[in-house]
Amino acid sequence: MARRSDVADLAGSVGLAAWVGFGVLTMVVVGLPDRPLFWDERALVWSAGHRPPVVVALARGLTATGTGVIPYVLVALAGIIAGRTARHRITCAALAMGCLAAGQAVRYGLMTLIDRPRPPHADWRTHASGWSFPSGHTTTAALAAGILVIALLVRAPRGQAALVVAVGGWGALVGLTRVYLGVHWLTDMLGGWLLSIGWLGLCLCAAAWWLPDHLVRGEHPRTAH
Repeated sequence: MARRSDVADLAGSVGLAAWVGFGVLTMVVVGLPDRPLFWDERALVWSAGHRPPVVVALARGLTATGTGVIPYVLVALAGIIAGRTARHRITCAALAMGCLAAGQAVRYGLMTLIDRPRPPHADWRTHASGWSFPSGHTTTAALAAGILVIALLVRAPRGQAALVVAVGGWGALVGLTRVYLGVHWLTDMLGGWLLSIGWLGLCLCAAAWWLPDHLVRGEHPRTAH
């Protein structure tokens, strides 16, 4: 098992890099409040021109999984996978859901402060509300996927690689559907991914440094060494 200090250093480094990227992207978005970026327009034009009904229906179904109860079910599952005992699983699930909920709150606060308008309503192919940057569905799905992937990597069950690819693919595809369905700009999706990586890095770094050893290992406090 990797040392906790090594996990903290890696998570902190990756998280810091993501926060820097998010900060730069945010400054670009805020610096041009009245018009979309070149690649945002190109992505929207491409999406609007490639929308057969079957694909749109599939995208709507997939995008709906990026909010509501499903992400919380996934992070609860991550707690069950990561835990060693019933009590440890409950603790891990609670911590995972707390990480997700706090990340959503941070995303909402940033969205309100930045108040970027969404793409034109005529291009929408699903319901949306609130401001545009960073994308809420993208952030939530990426956080849930990231937490579940971490749990899979920690416990390394059989078929780990396939599961990691499937979960990571789901998290990425939810973000892509937001752009495809015309309710977010491409940079909103990228911002959601960067925010998620930064938040996960921060949470994992904090857990590695400050959680008691018996919570990490799933041991009773009296038997932990």
